[in-house]
Amino acid sequence: MAKSMGVGTVIAKAMCDAIVDEIDNGGGTAVLRIYGDTRAANVDTAVAAQTLLSEHNLSNPAFGAAVDIGGSATATANSISDDTSANNTDTATWFRVFNRAGTPVIDGNVATSAADLIIDNTSITAGQTVKVNSYTVTVAEVSP
Repeated sequence: MAKSMGVGTVIAKAMCDAIVDEIDNGGGTAVLRIYGDTRAANVDTAVAAQTLLSEHNLSNPAFGAAVDIGGSATATANSISDDTSANNTDTATWFRVFNRAGTPVIDGNVATSAADLIIDNTSITAGQTVKVNSYTVTVAEVSP
């Protein structure tokens, strides 16, 4: 028989909180970096040839507590700084968050809607201001 484990609201919220709480670990500033090109294979894969487009400081704490929204636990980011001078020109496709110790914690997709990270414009030109409209982390409640 195939494995088929599910989690409920309490566990999904705890998992989501554990993810976003890791962003606050360390003594520096947590940073969100937006990239162009193909997303890295996973968060443990070093960024190589991908184009760094912008860098944004996260608040401390970076996120509020997870809440149950329609069968998922969702945490919403607190204030995120604008990057007032984008690093390079390219189309934003993905992001990576580094905790306050500089360790990569989470990757996700970037778009102007229906993505993990919502920005004002994915066509970024070096020197322009890049604004993050919203950033949420979601852990689905699942059942067999």
